[in-house]
Amino acid sequence: MNIGWFFYIGGNDSMDTVSKLSRYAAQTGSDIRIIGEPKTIDNDLVHTDHTPGFGSAARYVASTVREITIDANVYEKKSVTIVEIMGRHAGWLTAASALARKYTGDNPLLIYLPETAFDQEAFLKAVEKSFEKNCNVIVCVSEGIHDAKGTFICEYDNSVGTDTFGHKMLAGCGKYLENLVRNRLGVKARSVELNVSQRCSASMMSLTDQQEAIAAGRFGVQAALNGETGKMISFIRKETSDGTYTMECGLEDVNVICNEEKTVPTEWITPDGSDVTEAFINYARPLIQGKVEIPYGEDGLPAFVYRK
Repeated sequence: MNIGWFFYIGGNDSMDTVSKLSRYAAQTGSDIRIIGEPKTIDNDLVHTDHTPGFGSAARYVASTVREITIDANVYEKKSVTIVEIMGRHAGWLTAASALARKYTGDNPLLIYLPETAFDQEAFLKAVEKSFEKNCNVIVCVSEGIHDAKGTFICEYDNSVGTDTFGHKMLAGCGKYLENLVRNRLGVKARSVELNVSQRCSASMMSLTDQQEAIAAGRFGVQAALNGETGKMISFIRKETSDGTYTMECGLEDVNVICNEEKTVPTEWITPDGSDVTEAFINYARPLIQGKVEIPYGEDGLPAFVYRK
C-alpha cells in the first residue's frame, strides 16, 4: 500500500483547507495524510503559543519603528509620525512596535490595536499629552483600528473595496490620522505605511524564528510518518526554573483551529487602549532573538532564492 501526505503551510485559510481535505480523505477511505504547518506573521492562529514568521516580522517592525524614531528626532518643533502596521482584527504585529523602546517613556509613545475601540477625541488628547514627554511623537496603529460601532477608521475618509475573500481592503487609516492631527492640532504630521515590507523582508530574520520553523517542519514529517492526519503543528512555550524561554512542538486538531482567530489578550493592553503592558513584552521578546547571517551575492545584494 502506498501512503502519501500533503503539507499545507500558511495561516487560517490553509488550516481550513487541511480540515476539508482531511475530512474528505476520511470519507473516501483515502490513505493520504494531511498535516498543517502554521506560517503567518499575523500570529492569529489559536491553540499555539505563536506561529513561525511572527518573530521575524515583529523584529522588523520594532527595528523599523526605532529607525523612524531616530529620524523624527531631528525635528526641534512638534511633530507626529503615524506608523500603520498590518493587522485587521489582531494587533500582534502592531504591539511588537513596543519592542522598539530603549527606555521607559521612549517612542512609540502611543500604540493602538484593533482589539479595542478607537476614539478620535481621546486620541487627539493623548497626542497633546505626549508632547510633554517628547516634541516628536511616534504613534503606531493597526490597519484595522475601528470605532465603538465597528466602523474601520480608514472608512471615514476612503472608498474601501474588498479582496477575493470578501474582506474589506484596509489601508489608509494612517493617512487619515495624519490629516486629523495636522488639521486639529496644527503640528507637523506624516504617516508611514509599512505595507508588504513587514511580511517579505528577510533582513531582520530572527534566529529563534528560523530554528523553530525548521523544528515545526521536522515534527510535521514525523507526525505524518506516525499516521497522524488532520492535525496542525503547534508551539508549546516552556520556561526553565531560571525563566529561560524554550519551546516544544505539539499536535492540535485542525478542525478546532480553522476559522478561529487569536487576538491580543485584553489584559496585555492598557485600560485606555493606547499601549501594551509588560506582559506582552515578556511574551514577544524571546521570539526576536538571534542573528541569521544573510548570504550576499557579488552584486552586493542578498542572494535569495528566486522562482523564475
